[in-house]
Amino acid sequence: MVEAAIEVLRQRVSPELVVFFISMLPVLELRGGLIAASVLGIPWGRAAIICIIGNMLPVPLILLFFNKIIETLKKTKKFKKLAEKYEMKVIKGAEELRKNHPKGLLFAIYLYVAIPIPFTGTGTGSLIASFLGIPIKRSFFAIAAGVCTSAVVMLVLTYFFPMLFGFRE
Repeated sequence: MVEAAIEVLRQRVSPELVVFFISMLPVLELRGGLIAASVLGIPWGRAAIICIIGNMLPVPLILLFFNKIIETLKKTKKFKKLAEKYEMKVIKGAEELRKNHPKGLLFAIYLYVAIPIPFTGTGTGSLIASFLGIPIKRSFFAIAAGVCTSAVVMLVLTYFFPMLFGFRE
């Protein structure tokens, strides 16, 4: 997926913008952005800043508007089923966090975002925080801390770890 995104965007914008846009995409997010940055030869420090900003950009919008958007979509014939299905997915994840971490929801959201595996990034973390009604400022900082942690892990995996084994010079 990262390679396809690079090819589509590379012809139109600079490598830095390619990485920025990939970092904003659901599923790929920061993980995909740092892989793309590594492939495109962007220095790791610049890549980290671009990916963190790109990955965090949608977070305030999700925290502010997710519940309103879902409620609006549920009132339409065309999107009602999709909105209800998506809402149920978020409810399931939110309830799992609430059940397993009743007193540490912010820490649970931080960890959820910090672990760099698919479907555990800023988008889903923001949706869960929004659904749980966690105050926006507190959610934003827990998610931002998770993104920074995820960035460190991914930088090691994409920039430093391959060098140790001679995969890249």
